[in-house]
Amino acid sequence: MIRTRLLLGSAAVALTATTAAPVFAAEAADPQALATAVQSGGAIAETEESEDDKVQTAKEIVVQGNIGFRNRSDAAEPVLVYDEEYFQRFEPLTAGDALKRVPGVTFLSDVIESDGARLRGLDPGYTQILINGERVPGGQSDRSFFLDRIPAELIEQVEIVRSSSARRTGDAVAGSLNIKLRDGFALDGGYLRAGGLFFDDGEFKPSGGFYYGGELAGGRVLIGANVQGRYNPKEKSSLRYGDSPENNPNFATDDFDNREDQTDVRDGTDYAFNASWGIETETTEFELLGNFVRTERTEDERSFEYNDPTAINGPVRATPAGNLLTDNANVNDITTESWAIIAKLDHEWSLGETQLRVGYSSFDDFQDEFEYEVDFDRSNPRFTGDLTVLDINDTEMFLNLEHEFELSENLEFAIGGFVQDKDRDTILQDVRSRFNLTPANRQGYDQFTRNPGEFAPATFPAFNETITRIGESRKDLYALLEGEYDNFTFEVGIRWENTEFDITDIVGGFTISNDYDEFLPSASMKIEVGDGRITLSGARTLRRPRFDFLTPGLIEAELGDNDFLGNPLLEPETAWGGDLGYEHKIGKTGIIGVNVFYRDVTNLTELATVLGPNGVPVQGSEGAGTFVYTPRNTGNGEVYGIEFDASFSLAFIGLPDTGVFGNLALLDSNITDEFGERRFNDQSKYVYNFGAIQNIPSWGAAFGATYRKQGKAFGRVVGEEVTTRYGADLEIFIEKRFGDSFTIRAVGSNLLDGTKDEDFNKFNTVADQVNRDFDEYELESERAGPVFQVVARYAF
Repeated sequence: MIRTRLLLGSAAVALTATTAAPVFAAEAADPQALATAVQSGGAIAETEESEDDKVQTAKEIVVQGNIGFRNRSDAAEPVLVYDEEYFQRFEPLTAGDALKRVPGVTFLSDVIESDGARLRGLDPGYTQILINGERVPGGQSDRSFFLDRIPAELIEQVEIVRSSSARRTGDAVAGSLNIKLRDGFALDGGYLRAGGLFFDDGEFKPSGGFYYGGELAGGRVLIGANVQGRYNPKEKSSLRYGDSPENNPNFATDDFDNREDQTDVRDGTDYAFNASWGIETETTEFELLGNFVRTERTEDERSFEYNDPTAINGPVRATPAGNLLTDNANVNDITTESWAIIAKLDHEWSLGETQLRVGYSSFDDFQDEFEYEVDFDRSNPRFTGDLTVLDINDTEMFLNLEHEFELSENLEFAIGGFVQDKDRDTILQDVRSRFNLTPANRQGYDQFTRNPGEFAPATFPAFNETITRIGESRKDLYALLEGEYDNFTFEVGIRWENTEFDITDIVGGFTISNDYDEFLPSASMKIEVGDGRITLSGARTLRRPRFDFLTPGLIEAELGDNDFLGNPLLEPETAWGGDLGYEHKIGKTGIIGVNVFYRDVTNLTELATVLGPNGVPVQGSEGAGTFVYTPRNTGNGEVYGIEFDASFSLAFIGLPDTGVFGNLALLDSNITDEFGERRFNDQSKYVYNFGAIQNIPSWGAAFGATYRKQGKAFGRVVGEEVTTRYGADLEIFIEKRFGDSFTIRAVGSNLLDGTKDEDFNKFNTVADQVNRDFDEYELESERAGPVFQVVARYAF
């Protein structure tokens, strides 16, 4: 039986080989025929006895003679596979940028940034991020991993896994995104990359990389290194009012409070390195993989508040209207390092196949921030200086052991176990210095030539310090049955997950422990129907509690004027879900698909008031009318939608060198909080992307464009409600190939001057929020200009 392997989760899944491209059995063709098949866009099925025949030469990666389309996967699960050829021509900087072109992924980032992926519009904590099939720790309190930490140049393949499997951990309510990095079996030869980014304010950021794959010590090795300059200059403006159009149609004139003009510049450099070495024999495969990413970044914000609503006509530093109320300078220096090393061993013997995965990963995030502000809207100007140091260290070590028994030619049974130890240390230090200045400090103050930092004291008071240590230990067992009969493929399994954790307040000197168990069944099936296929899957998944919700501490005035108290006894949210899809082949390489999904989420984590011994809500630190809120497991929610995607050439109308692609996701959900019904927070109503690529073989050239739009989103918590709208995004590329070793591309992105507009409803108390008695209504708008990029690659 011809089989291939798809890397998903902690173990490789054996599959019968069928892809969007023509498939050629390795034993049925001579080497020259196979080479011709690959060069013409075909794929080669990997047999169990052969070495990995999917190795690409560096020249094939650098000089793309064909257009890349979405691949078909033969896994029983609903999986969408995108090779690097699908993304590369638009030269994404990061994995997040690349995912803007795939179905159902939204972001709530600043303009021209793509960090926390929101699969199906849900919070990033509902999406499982995998690198080379394994989970990685992230710095975010919701356990998510920011995809802008992964340079796109290191990516070999992206997989969208819409449902779940017993083989993987169940932290995938929305689904999983697997970022497969290049390894020694994916590249033969080497290439150099050099380029630069040009921004509309005149800034230039260089980039470069080196990548090599070849034979070493009887196996194959890959080494890759990448340096990427990062820069994001934005302009923001905010108008603030004491009431909203809900209560007063003339709020803009009757209730104006202040206007804020802000520049926000993100400036940094990413350094990335990955390496792998692997060897194969007839019965054994061994691979060692490692990756390292370091980000050095400065976020520099400068804000001015005025008492006039007149918008600035021109650059932020033009002469403003109105009197200066406050001048704020906020700078955050960030250094982030993440690295991982994974060893994989597969061995076939008389009793079946044994697979072992062992890995260790680390994430370090250090932030040194200062914020200086001078408030001139007083009889005596007042200086406020805040210093904050945040240091997060998150490490994970795991082991996964699986054995697969072949029950018959068409049926296999697998059992496995997974253990993981996670340690997360968070050190937070902060201090504030506040004092009055003299009236003379107001005279002659020019905010465009001076800075609030000049009033900062030489010494600050002692830092307040909190140190929290979270230790999490997991022990999982799973079993699954998978089979293939003619046109029918299936997988059914169950996973038991046991989690124990300790939360220690080092300064307070106490530890709180908790544990929970979950059973997570799953099933998927795929039926071939002519040139189409039907996929059906169902699974129970979970979302583990946020770290900041677990931390047992009281934060005063965190929610408007209300206090927040952590709850270390939170349990995970769980969800039953299903996916039903159909995809159809178009020609030799094209595909069109539709998928509907549903999730019933229970044990939701929502904020609730803390009750005293007499059942009366505890009063907050700000006095009467304020409360203490804590997260609790309560309530249910539903998530549902429909997803379309298509990518194919127009060969059927005589245009074989024209490729088109597009996707659309219509997203919805329902949840009830103490204020009524709403969607899951910040879920966009829709997201779509479409475009085309035109290849001109006779000229050795190509060009293309892609357009993307994300729908409105709404989020509500105690004390604040936010409505977010994004402008559209347009990208265009032009490519010229020289021979079979050199390619140069010019790319224009954010060509429509991307915008992000947010409406904030702010309230002091819950009663105010129910009665719509606004503390502040704010309209904020953010924009960034176009970015132009030139990239050259040379293969050797």
